[in-house]
Amino acid sequence: MTIAEVSRKYDITPDTLRYYERIGLIPPVPRTRGGIRDYDEESCRWIELMKCMRRAGVQIEALIEYVELFRQGDATLDARKNLLIEQRNHLIARMKDMQDSLDRLNEKIEDYEQGMRTAERDLARLRQEKEAREA
Repeated sequence: MTIAEVSRKYDITPDTLRYYERIGLIPPVPRTRGGIRDYDEESCRWIELMKCMRRAGVQIEALIEYVELFRQGDATLDARKNLLIEQRNHLIARMKDMQDSLDRLNEKIEDYEQGMRTAERDLARLRQEKEAREA
C-alpha cells in the first residue's frame, strides 16, 4: 500500500507516518526499487498497534523501546513482556484516576440535580400557598 492509502486507512497524515518511521516508532517500511514506501501487512499491524497504544496513553519513548527490543529478536522476549506489563500497570492506574474523577463529577452533578429538585419543590409549594391565599 502507498503512504496515501495507509494514511486514509488509519486516519494518520503521511507526515506522521514518516515521523513514526524516522523515530523508530514503527520498524522501517519496505520500499519499492524506486525508494517509495510500500506498506505491507506487517507494517500495517505495527501502525495499528501504535495507534492503539497511543490512544491508551502509552508514552512514545516506551513504544520506541519496545520496537527496538523487538528488532533485537527473541532474546528480548522477557524484556518486551515486562515493558508491556509496566505500561499496563500505568494504564490501570490512569483508568482508576479517571474513574475517581468521573465518580466525583457524577457526585457533583447529583448535588446540582438534588438542589434543582429542592428548588422546584420549594417553588411548587410557594405557588400552592399563593393560590391558597388567593382562593
